[in-house]
Amino acid sequence: MTSPPILYSFRRCPYAMRARMALWVAGIAVELREVKLAAKPPELAQVSPKATVPVLVLQDSTVIDESLAIMRWALAQHDPEQWLAGDDAALIARNDGPFKHHLDRYKYPHRYPDEAAGDEATFRLDHRTHGLSVLLDLDVRLGMSAYLIGDRPTLADIALFPFIRQFANTDRDWFDAQGLPHVQEWLERHLASPLFAAIMPKFAPWQSGDAPIRFGP
Repeated sequence: MTSPPILYSFRRCPYAMRARMALWVAGIAVELREVKLAAKPPELAQVSPKATVPVLVLQDSTVIDESLAIMRWALAQHDPEQWLAGDDAALIARNDGPFKHHLDRYKYPHRYPDEAAGDEATFRLDHRTHGLSVLLDLDVRLGMSAYLIGDRPTLADIALFPFIRQFANTDRDWFDAQGLPHVQEWLERHLASPLFAAIMPKFAPWQSGDAPIRFGP
């Protein structure tokens, strides 16, 4: 019996979340290797020198170590919900570029002491404001349709969702008080979806010699 692809993942990483969601909806089962970021297994760096998650190792030893590439590969194999019809490069680039830049500095201001220049509180709130401006634009868009590209979720929604979830959870009371009714409703639909529940079980960090964990529908 052929072994499934191997997926190195971290449960809460937004990049890994979106990769797992695409693999699941494509019906592709993998051997899941949960990574503890503070103690990464050497096998991860051996297959991908940058040693970040997610990393997918195919049966022919091909390595895919970018989350969007994993999503697109999975959906190219099987796309039952036509997610690729919503592969909006501009939306995804704004999320993965400017929005992620501001999200990191809002959520983890202590990681950027040189940029904060001694005023971490102001630095953090400035980046929260910039992140909010991106969400306000998305709110206008979502006021015209239930999802980013139309009336059903597509790749763009799934690519953005984990990052907006992370932004919201940084200070949920503040987020819920903002004028983002359409983004908030869109986020809640994703959070309540069976797909999100399916890709979020907890696993112990993988170590060499552990029994394989099958992950997939």
